[in-house]
Amino acid sequence: MAGMLYLVGTPIGNLGDFSPRALETLEQADFVAAEDTRVTLKLLNHFGLKKPLVSYYEHNRASSGERILSRLLEGETCALVTDAGMPAISDPGEDLVRLCRDNGVPVRVVPGPSSVVSALALSGLPTGRFTFEGFLSVTKKSRFDHLNSLINEQRTMVFLEAPHKLKYTLRDMLEVFGDREITLSRELTKLHEETLHLTLSQACALYESTDPRGEYVLCVHGAEPVEEPEMDLEQALAAVNRYRDNGLSLKDAAKRASEETGFSKKALYDAAIKAAREE
Repeated sequence: MAGMLYLVGTPIGNLGDFSPRALETLEQADFVAAEDTRVTLKLLNHFGLKKPLVSYYEHNRASSGERILSRLLEGETCALVTDAGMPAISDPGEDLVRLCRDNGVPVRVVPGPSSVVSALALSGLPTGRFTFEGFLSVTKKSRFDHLNSLINEQRTMVFLEAPHKLKYTLRDMLEVFGDREITLSRELTKLHEETLHLTLSQACALYESTDPRGEYVLCVHGAEPVEEPEMDLEQALAAVNRYRDNGLSLKDAAKRASEETGFSKKALYDAAIKAAREE
């Protein structure tokens, strides 16, 4: 009979947040799969636990996942942990969960602290609906593509960011989203926990003169609801052509027509290009 995989949430800073059930699960597991065995060893030592540790992280998840699965199929029980927070959320643990499901190994969860939910609760932004976007790409084009895909997202958006990338991310967000509300949370549950409530322009100015420290959770206000245009696209294109007849470039004409009609500048620009090709 197959064993069991337990997804065990670990503290994101304060060891007092480690639940009794999580501790009991580690005590009873045959072995622990950890993102960084050195970090997890400190956690085990703090609670006086001695357990075999296996490494499971981004760059070995394929090979290590198969070895873990083999042990589970032989009837062993594994507790999967990450360095901080919930495993399998924006984390290679999702692959191990899928592997277990595909091979008939039961998976159970032992909930724990989450930096995403904690930062969202502290944000004061709308929380009835939100979207978790994880880390943005280090590549500028990919980062802009990601942000542009969210330009009309009305839900509160939650991002994770490393300190060395924070300045660039804030600048790009300001350029794409405009000057929206943002909260920046760091050191959650730790002695120097901090959540700043700013606008994107204020955040950009702050970190031009202050070096970011620690990992950040960013909560960004969603877009305001877009009112339905009162005219159809053909009428809006007529406005574009009118501005072009007055000497404006297509880009500027699309911008002016967007302000007049309520259609997005990009939609008008693309439609005008398409109409010109069809002529």
